[in-house]
Formats: sequence, C-alpha cells, structure tokens
Amino acid sequence: MRYINELREGDNVSDIYLCKSKIISKTKAGKTYYSLILQDKTGNIDTKIWDLGRGIENFEQMDYVRVEGNVTSFQGSLQLNVRRLRKAAEGEYAPQDYIPVTAKDIDAMFRELTGYVNHIRNIYLRQLLVAFFGDKAFAKAFREHSAAKRVHHGFWGGLLEHTLGVVKLCDFYCTQYPILNRDLLITAALCHDIGKISEISDFPENDYTDEGQLIGHIVKGTMMVEEKIQKIPNFPVQLGNELKHCILAHHGELEFGSPKRPALIEALALNFADNTDAKLETFIEALAEDNRQTGEWRGYNKLFESNIRATGGYSTR
Repeated sequence: MRYINELREGDNVSDIYLCKSKIISKTKAGKTYYSLILQDKTGNIDTKIWDLGRGIENFEQMDYVRVEGNVTSFQGSLQLNVRRLRKAAEGEYAPQDYIPVTAKDIDAMFRELTGYVNHIRNIYLRQLLVAFFGDKAFAKAFREHSAAKRVHHGFWGGLLEHTLGVVKLCDFYCTQYPILNRDLLITAALCHDIGKISEISDFPENDYTDEGQLIGHIVKGTMMVEEKIQKIPNFPVQLGNELKHCILAHHGELEFGSPKRPALIEALALNFADNTDAKLETFIEALAEDNRQTGEWRGYNKLFESNIRATGGYSTR
C-alpha cells in the first residue's frame, strides 16, 4: 500500500483509501464533479473526480474505494485527480491502515493514567474516578477515542494521550505551586475531556455527533460527572461544585467555549495545562503535515498566524 504521506506531485496512484467525505459540486460551466477527501492512517488528500462517466462506479462517503489517478499541485497543496474508481470489497483492505493512530503505547499510557487515579487521597474523588476508569466499557471507549475531529490529537488513542499529557503537566504544577489542591486538580484533569466520547463519533467517522453539536464536550462532561456524583453517598457539595467548575472553565474564555472563566486557581492551572498540551501537539502535527517541503521553514500556518519553522533536531512521527 502507498500511504498518502508518501505521495508526491506527478505520482500515478492505484490504491485503496477511505472516502472520508464526498461533495457533489458544479464547475462554473455547470458540469457536475465530485470533491472528495481520501484518508489513510498517515493523513488525507484533497481529491477531485472531474469526469463522472465511464470508469467511476457508485460509492458513498465512508466507503473504502480503489482509485486510479495522478497527483497534482493546486494552490500549494497536493491534489489527487481520479480517472477510475470502484468500491473496494471486504478482504481487499485492512481497516487499521486507514485510521490515524497514536505513536505511543496505549496500554502503557492507560496504566500510567490509572496510576494517577490510585494516588488520589480524597475518598470521594477516588470513588468518582474509579466509577469512570474502572468501568470496562468506558475505559475501552476512552482508550480508543480521538480528542478532536481535527486540530490536535485527532487519532485513535488521542483522547488518552492528550488527557495523560494534561495530567502530567498538572502534576508538575503541583510540585511548583503548593497552593494547588492536587487531588482536585488531577481529578479535573482526568475528567476534563470525558465528554468527547459523546461529542465525537467513533472511528472511522470521527465526526461531531448531534449531541456534540448541540451540547458540546464541556457541558456533557460536567453532566457525566454530576451523574456519578449523585451515586456516591455523602459526596461533599462544595467539592462537587469545585470539580464541575474546573471542567466548565477549562477552555479559559467564553469565546473558546467555556461557560465559565476560571474562578479557582485549580481551574486556571487546568486551563493552562490543556492549552499547552493542545497547542504544542497542534504545532507538531502542523510540522508533520508539511514534511514534504524542503528546508526548515514550512510557510504560513493560519492556526498560529505565523510562518512556522522546524528546528534542526525535528523529526516527524
């Protein structure tokens, strides 16, 4: 199999990819064409089918398709122009080749994460965490989920990787700033993105659900925490409110989706840790996306509003 990150301008392609999206459009002259996003585990490529006649069989979004075509460049990005396409049959492809996956060991990350759960001293917070991460169905979903549709950690195991990164940063903050309530902050870090299990669908779709669009992961995660709290006898009301506030405020600003701005120092610390892990991973992924370019400078990146540059020691995933 020829992976998408190996494709170069001028290449001829004859391989199977996942059709992540399919849009029917018209040219200025009124001719119908298909605009697709084809995906494998290394990335995706903008794809066009200009001639829908002979050689193009019926297919739908989320189908695995065998395509023949050539790679061109359009406005600085690669584009695949398809001449022939058919729906791939089962047995012709391995689904794991088409899902982006964390480069880290999922089992090892989850063991490290549960280690933090076991070191929570507050009996109520520990019961809450065990109710989540000790549940086999929740743990499986959490381990396999992404943390985003795009932008950062949008891969199998991404939610686990991101959450562990945030927890470790919060743990470090606690050593530097003793004022922080470690049990509260670590619990909030562990729970801050649990709502993404409902906000984003499973792979291979990895897209926003109706619940995600209407409610969002911040409010959904807070609701999930409240539901568990109600099942724990005598859970302190103030502690529950402080934990829920940290989750509600973890994006920091109203314009970034947080219903509340941080009013507790633990909420502020969680916001910084979440933002740090997300932004650094976003930069790493931006460098990896542009690894076809020669030289250290990778051009303008709209997320960072700057031309971005790789350091001499940088290597892609």
